[in-house]
Amino acid sequence: MKATEEEVRRSRRLELRQLLETPAAAPSKGYDSSMKRHTALKTRLRTFGPDNVEAVLKEINGLSLEKYITELTDGYIEGLQKCKNEKDIWSALQIMCAIHRRFPDALLPAIQELLVPPPRTKDTAANAQTREKDDNERVTRQKAALRLCAELAMVRVIQDGPGRSGGEWVMKTLKGLLSNDPTLTSLPILVMFIKVFGRPYLGLTPAAAKAGRTAAEAGTLSDAVSREPVDGRLAQITDEGEELVEKDIRERFRRMCEGYFEKVGQKLVIEHNRLREQDRRNHEAYIRSGEIFEDRQKAYEKMTQAYEKILTGCQTLSELLYLPMPDLPTEDARTESIGLSTSNGQGGNADDDGVQYATSKWEAEEERKFYEDIQDLKDFVPKSFLGLNDKGELEASVDAKDEPEPTVVDETARGATPPPRTPSPTDAAALVAPQGPSQMLTALLANLSDATNRTLIDQIAVDFAMLNSKAARKRLIKFLTGVPKSRTDLLPHYGRLVATLNPYMPDVGKELVANLEEEFRYLQRKKNIVELNETRIRNTTYFAVLTKFKIVPAHVILHIFKVFLDDFSTSNIECAAMLLEGCGRFLLRSDDTKERMTQMFEAMKRKQGMQHMDTRYQVLLENAFYQCNPPERSPREEKQRSPMEMFLRHVMFDMLSRRTIDKVLRLMRRLPWDDPEVLRLVRAIFVKPWKIKYGNISLMAMLVYDLQRYYPAFTVDIVDQVLEDVRFGMEQNLYKRNQRRVATIKYFGELYIYRLISSNLIFDTMWSLVTFGHPEGRPLPGQFCPLDMPDDFFRIRLICSLLDTVGMCFDRGTHKRKLDNFITFFQMYMFCKNKLPMDVEFMVIDTLEALRPKLVLFKSFEEAASAVDEMFNGVLGNAVQVEDVDGDSDGGEDAGSGRDDGSEPDGEEDEEDDGIEDYQSKHDSAPGSPEADERIVQLHPLQEEGPSQEQDDDFAKELAKLISDTTEARKVDRKTAMAMWDSNVLPTGVRRKRNAGEEHDEDDEGHDEGNEGGQDVMKFTLLSRKGNKQQMKQLPIPAQSLLAVNVRSAQAQDKEEQQHLKKLVLDYEHREEIEELKAMEATARQKPIRIRLAG
Repeated sequence: MKATEEEVRRSRRLELRQLLETPAAAPSKGYDSSMKRHTALKTRLRTFGPDNVEAVLKEINGLSLEKYITELTDGYIEGLQKCKNEKDIWSALQIMCAIHRRFPDALLPAIQELLVPPPRTKDTAANAQTREKDDNERVTRQKAALRLCAELAMVRVIQDGPGRSGGEWVMKTLKGLLSNDPTLTSLPILVMFIKVFGRPYLGLTPAAAKAGRTAAEAGTLSDAVSREPVDGRLAQITDEGEELVEKDIRERFRRMCEGYFEKVGQKLVIEHNRLREQDRRNHEAYIRSGEIFEDRQKAYEKMTQAYEKILTGCQTLSELLYLPMPDLPTEDARTESIGLSTSNGQGGNADDDGVQYATSKWEAEEERKFYEDIQDLKDFVPKSFLGLNDKGELEASVDAKDEPEPTVVDETARGATPPPRTPSPTDAAALVAPQGPSQMLTALLANLSDATNRTLIDQIAVDFAMLNSKAARKRLIKFLTGVPKSRTDLLPHYGRLVATLNPYMPDVGKELVANLEEEFRYLQRKKNIVELNETRIRNTTYFAVLTKFKIVPAHVILHIFKVFLDDFSTSNIECAAMLLEGCGRFLLRSDDTKERMTQMFEAMKRKQGMQHMDTRYQVLLENAFYQCNPPERSPREEKQRSPMEMFLRHVMFDMLSRRTIDKVLRLMRRLPWDDPEVLRLVRAIFVKPWKIKYGNISLMAMLVYDLQRYYPAFTVDIVDQVLEDVRFGMEQNLYKRNQRRVATIKYFGELYIYRLISSNLIFDTMWSLVTFGHPEGRPLPGQFCPLDMPDDFFRIRLICSLLDTVGMCFDRGTHKRKLDNFITFFQMYMFCKNKLPMDVEFMVIDTLEALRPKLVLFKSFEEAASAVDEMFNGVLGNAVQVEDVDGDSDGGEDAGSGRDDGSEPDGEEDEEDDGIEDYQSKHDSAPGSPEADERIVQLHPLQEEGPSQEQDDDFAKELAKLISDTTEARKVDRKTAMAMWDSNVLPTGVRRKRNAGEEHDEDDEGHDEGNEGGQDVMKFTLLSRKGNKQQMKQLPIPAQSLLAVNVRSAQAQDKEEQQHLKKLVLDYEHREEIEELKAMEATARQKPIRIRLAG
């Protein structure tokens, strides 16, 4: 079927070629030159297709076109860019051939301009943002243009010469598009071309697939195609004269495609290695910091997309060209390891990696690359500049002892042309300074101090190699020897520069080491001069850096270390420690210095043990010893987590947000809550609020509230554990758990916001924070408390965090008074601490201003203590009054139940702070010497009176249930019923009058009773309908009639029921207040309470 389609295409192309070979008709005066028809033709050319191609061809053959050929060309180019499939391209080909017969030079140049390669621009950040979009648009345009040009070349509209097709022009055009394309953005163009024109331009047939696969191991595609068997209808063409593209063009096209496929394969391998390397770096970063930063993650995603794009293109080319895919290295083929791996089975053997990391000369992969991956200058600089002969060996005569500095004329005479290079830091200075070699070297040395990364120092090495001469090397050695004493950070980069130049300029390394040795001997003679300490640091660091670059010979660095050991004095101890930290690990793990360095280590340990030295020197030596020879340790094992645990952690740690809270709740409800293991995992997450983002703690509390309706026992367990964590934090008071404690107290407050705990727990916790651990529960200035030291302000932070969370809820009633009492005590507590730090002081001020804007803070401890005493006296006085009222009541009956006026009891005025009462009972019950203004009052004997506490609680629950049922049963009262009747029956105008009358009646204390004294009638409204109109009529009814009496009775009954219900509710609230006061008094019943009497 495929061969048949290809044969049909070939026959159509041959017919079109024969048509073009026929001379066009001479210009005729019968052509229409009207502007209207030419405008219509231009419009059709913009949107031509298989449907209107016949009409367009008819118009082309019937119009003059001479005056409008430019406009028609623009319209045709616009329509060509919209071609998507083969039918559109064939329509464009027919139109192009029709115009070409009459105007040979009209359309072809415009079409060829579409295939111009894109200009090479610098890949800056600004260009990178728009480059991808421009490349996609360019590829879309050029696909259609290339398909059309390939067709035109086969029908010989485009020709390489007389009687030849335009295949070579197409090949050169395609090669131009594929060249200078490092990102392979033009790869889709080649894929499209091979798919459509594989047979005519490359000679690829279905029969070549088997041959290509069998010959993949032995040779290339060209060999396979040349040896392919003759098979299929299309393969029966043996006469080259019947081919649309010449044989030599097909062979060259195949070789070009093979070469490009090899380059794509090489690029794929490089990108594959880069992606693996980036993946490994991300793994290292995750191990170091616990997370992968956003910029690193974005770079990895971008690199992955580029790799997948190249991989897809390479696979497609492999299938189309019948060539094997390149071998991509896998994890099993890795020969290098960083020594850090996880136990999840990825990244090779963890044991082997751990051993290799422990025995490596380098602490990290980045360090190894810096000291070992040195660029080769012969890849960037011509051999003549490096003194190399044609065989790549150093010439013995190119020592340049007497050679002057080369000039630009000398370089030109040599015929050496420096290769293009990237801009370097020296370019800016070179543009300003004179362009002589001496001035360029001065500018290069001036920029060396700014070369603080690998890229800059490598570029400077290339620039210096271009200026290579003996005089230049002497200036460089002098500059490298005179590094400022305070710029030791430049020494590793200077060492890399020397290591890059040393293979081709060995005198640089030798002279530099000789200068450093001379400086070392001078410093040993002046070792007692303190002013030379910075110079010693620079000299030792320089030796350590050059040793790791293998510039310093092994015997030299070992001799220096031995000199330090022979005279183990103060300055030499510091230098020896610095040398060990710099290159001790390298020397211990190098084969040529391992044995000798081990002996010196043992000698150093013996001298350290025999000498009596300062503690600082002992610490220096110990740190240096363990840094270069760390103790063996096994790799860190990754915690194994079940799939369910990983899912729950993902949901709570990654997914949870305000937008996804509903989705998270649905996922949590779908969990198998009957499974004890799942319940344990969910509980472990919900009791650790410090593991999620601080802003999501409120969302976690919201989830606990939503789950309460379905799993109440789970919610109780969470609240209990949070309370236990708050208490445990106060008991331990560990600095490392401060972050946990802040998150826990925030979580605790959010649970109150969602009504999972009561306000009593909030106040109890706040009072515990200011009293726990202090003797007798009373903080005092200067008082030693192991759990709450005077210089420990963390409890103040916890209180501020809790008040910021829940403080706005306590703005009225009893809760407001409780919070005011606590703030009073809290101010006294702060005076018991040392002077507050600025951040803590600002935190307290911000919190109190948000809660009580008009609050006046106390100025001293005495003022705050006096206010606290007044507060305690007030609380205790109210407690005594409540007890007197309770003693007059009968048994356990509520004293408030005998109210007749139905007024609301002042429960809020009688309810007091439980936390203050507990503190007062603990504080006053402590033993102490009696004072003149104190006396012991026994409030109650120790006996049981009335019902128990459980019975009272049961009675209160039943009463609340009864009241709730009564309220639900009588939701629709008389006013509601009358309003419903009015809205359904009375007209709108009458309804407004009736409402006005009711407002007037409310001002008079009952309309019906007022009429009884004046006139003995009651007014009723009679509704009637006449046609479609309602009519009303006022009817006076005698007050003694049965209807009036029933209405008056119903009104009185409703009012009585309302008063009774109000009384029940108020009595219930008053009973709750009495019960709270009884609970407060129960804690103080066992012991007497001291009362301070005024006067």
